[in-house]
Amino acid sequence: MRVKLICCEIFFREVCALLADSPNTCDVQFLPKGLHDLGADRMLPRLQEAVDAVDPARYEAILMGYALCNNGLAGLEARRLPLIVPKSHDCIGVFMGDRQSYREYFDAHPGTYYRTSGWTERNDASGAGEETVPQKLGLFLKYDELVAKYGEENAAYIMETMGDATAHYDRMTFIRMGLPCDDRFAAMAREDAARQGWTYEEIGGSLGVLRKLIDGPWDDDSLLTVRPGERIAASHDDGVIRAATVACT
Repeated sequence: MRVKLICCEIFFREVCALLADSPNTCDVQFLPKGLHDLGADRMLPRLQEAVDAVDPARYEAILMGYALCNNGLAGLEARRLPLIVPKSHDCIGVFMGDRQSYREYFDAHPGTYYRTSGWTERNDASGAGEETVPQKLGLFLKYDELVAKYGEENAAYIMETMGDATAHYDRMTFIRMGLPCDDRFAAMAREDAARQGWTYEEIGGSLGVLRKLIDGPWDDDSLLTVRPGERIAASHDDGVIRAATVACT
C-alpha cells in the first residue's frame, strides 16, 4: 500500500525510525511545529492545502501526524482520499501511547510541562513561514530587544506576562521513546527544569499509535478514519474527534 503522511516535525525522529521498518510505501511531508502557534484559523488552511495537494491516483490514504491541536484540525476535509488521524487532544497523548494514560498522568500532575526529543529539538517556531502568536508578543526576544521594539513600559508588561505563563508549572516530564537520541535531549530537559526550579521526571512513552498510523490496519480505537465527503470535528467526549458530513453549499 502506498500512503502519504503529512506530519508535524515534532514527530520527526520517531516517524523516521518507524518508516524504515514499515510494510507500507509511505511518503512523508513534514510541516513546521510553528503551525500550532499560528492559531486554529491559520493552521487549518495550511493543513487543508497540504491534504488537497496529495495525488489520489498515486496514494490510497492520507495519514495525519497530528492530534486535534487546540482545534487546529477541526474542519479539515477528506475530499478525494480518506484521512487517518490519531484520536488525541495533542501530541503528548500520541507520545504516551493512549489518551487514557495521558489523562491519568495529567490529572495526577496538573502542573507538568512535557518534553520529548522532538519538542526539545524543534522548539523554534520560526519555521511556520509567517509570524506566530509568540513571535508577535515578543516571547523569543530578550528584555533589551523588547525595550528597543516596544518601549520600556510595554517590555515590562510582556516580561511580566511571560512569567505568568509559566507560573503554574512545577514539574518537567521527559517522555522517553526508546530512541538512541533520548539521552541527549533528556539531559537538556533536565537542565531546563533545574533552571526553572521544577521537579524533573522521566517516563516511558510508546510508539504504538504512530506505528499503527503508519503500518495499519486502521481499525484501532486510537485512530479515526475520515472518508471523502467528511470532515474532522471535535467530539467533546472521550473519543476526542469524530467524522462529520461536509455540509453542501
